[in-house]
Amino acid sequence: MALSLERPPFQADERTALTGWLDLQRQILRWKCEGLSEADAHRSVIPTSPAVTMAGLISHMRWVEHSWLEVLFLDGDETQNPCFDETDDDASWRTDGVTLTQLLADYETQCARSNDIVAAASLDDVGRHLGHRSAKANLRWMLIHLIEETGRHAGHADIVRELLDGSKGYY
Repeated sequence: MALSLERPPFQADERTALTGWLDLQRQILRWKCEGLSEADAHRSVIPTSPAVTMAGLISHMRWVEHSWLEVLFLDGDETQNPCFDETDDDASWRTDGVTLTQLLADYETQCARSNDIVAAASLDDVGRHLGHRSAKANLRWMLIHLIEETGRHAGHADIVRELLDGSKGYY
């Protein structure tokens, strides 16, 4: 898959800018995984954060997208999402032998689902899940948060990849 690492247009409307920046950060995460062996994708390089692997980053971000848009925004089922596992803070990072190829495919599917949700809603629409305070945010706020979190974890991916094999670079 050829990745498009382009910023949104300088004169973009609000929705195009928000979704464009989110898509760019998602693509950077995928790009950082290119060429990794399965062993390296699952190898921990940060002793104090063993769950922070390239595979773990992709798994976590798949579930973050699901949390914000399917659960908090649409009031979907949270029971299948490990982010809501109160017994294990790292549950969404665990990959339990799932290949990087599968994790990337699952992330891609979730991002496409997220894009469909965003396209069908107003930026002013508010989350529907009554059980979580964060669901009181509107879609605009949730998208800004997803840009922030995806960008933060893309930065983690920069560091993890450099520690794995010396690869570095923004784009």
